[in-house]
Amino acid sequence: MDFLTNIGDTISTALGWLNDNILWGIPMLILLLGCHLFFTFRLGIQRYIFKGIKATFTKDKNSGDVSAWGALATALGATIGTGNIVGVALAIGLGGPGALFWCWITGVFGIATKYAEALVAVKYRVKTEEGMLGGAMTALEHGLKCKWGGVLFALFTALATFGIGCSIQANSISSLVTEVTGGAVPTWVIGIVLTVMTFIVIIGGVRSISRVCMWLVPIMAITYILSCVLLLILGYKTLPHTFSVIITEAFSTKALAGGICGSALLTAMRWGVSRGLFSNESGMGSAPLVDAASKTPNSVKQALVASTGTFWDTVICCLITGLVIVNTGAYDPALGLKGASITNYAFSHLPKVFGVGIGSYILTFGLFTFAYSTILGWSYYGEAGIRYLFGKKGILPYRIVYTLVVFAGAVLSLDLVWTIGDTLNAFMIIPNIICILLLTPIIVKETKKYLYSDKLYDVDEDIQ
Repeated sequence: MDFLTNIGDTISTALGWLNDNILWGIPMLILLLGCHLFFTFRLGIQRYIFKGIKATFTKDKNSGDVSAWGALATALGATIGTGNIVGVALAIGLGGPGALFWCWITGVFGIATKYAEALVAVKYRVKTEEGMLGGAMTALEHGLKCKWGGVLFALFTALATFGIGCSIQANSISSLVTEVTGGAVPTWVIGIVLTVMTFIVIIGGVRSISRVCMWLVPIMAITYILSCVLLLILGYKTLPHTFSVIITEAFSTKALAGGICGSALLTAMRWGVSRGLFSNESGMGSAPLVDAASKTPNSVKQALVASTGTFWDTVICCLITGLVIVNTGAYDPALGLKGASITNYAFSHLPKVFGVGIGSYILTFGLFTFAYSTILGWSYYGEAGIRYLFGKKGILPYRIVYTLVVFAGAVLSLDLVWTIGDTLNAFMIIPNIICILLLTPIIVKETKKYLYSDKLYDVDEDIQ
């Protein structure tokens, strides 16, 4: 056991160095934020966000596997997860209160990038015997005639599902349940339950996954958001100070212990942007994989619907989570907390009901449902990558391996799981960002044709 622990520590250290110095260093921050800013000022999608919300619930009879709401619910199920509960807590714990600002900014400007990547995913989707297939891999192959780029993205996606998609989610669930129950429920029991629950749903494919997410997402989101709002109302007196601390720390040039001038700012940006991306996944190209399966008259309509996912996930959910954490002081290093424990401490400030503290139970329910829906949504993302690489024959083996990794994730160490997740996320981003930047003329052309001309529901005969 000590031998395996040493191997895990070695891998974690090596990948941590790679993430900090290369994959998640200054170049990646510039690439992501630069892309977000570029598409924001090139397209101005943010001003159409409420039109996108309205379009979410329109019924389309076009070809596709799931409705617009079904696709968004699956994408939200995959994105509104531990990134909101654990990711934000980790960002603030490691980068200080200022990290929340950069996390939020990543979401605001990321709306435009999410729109762009969803547009090309639908525009260049293909019809297979298992249903619609689209994403950066088909856009790279058919839009840019770069088959090898598509293969790389599909491969990175399939691998990333085992990190961000299932092991991180399972690990977060098992950690919090163990804490709340005082260790009464072993992690292996939690792993078995999650494994069975996952396999039962994903064996039915995207339609089964979307059906579960369509009723699960509203319940979990409303419960969680109302709890956070109640905490902010209870602590309203300290909210002005909380906002002041967040803004001040976001632009602080003070040196960290042993660091150089400006390291506090860079640290806040590094953790805020990386956790912001982990939460909303804008620039990663993951959500468009299910957007490509939607019933939509044209690529722009579903892209606009997809962009609202980033709004709900980061602009709303991550913001109120971070405000609760900072306002309750849960991030204070003196408390010695990290990950879900930080958010759990914040939720402990909820009032007792019949003498029982309900905060931990509400958070446990929220984390379980958030993480479980993420496991389901990401299983489809990985399946799309496998279908592109190996066709129908690779689907069942992938589903079996995926559910086994869910079990493994429940018993692995937190640091190793999150470090691997960061590495795999970065590997997906690079080909996806290259793809949408090179296809900018197509994105602009489609946007002018359907959105700017107010023809959002016109049928494009050229898409599958």
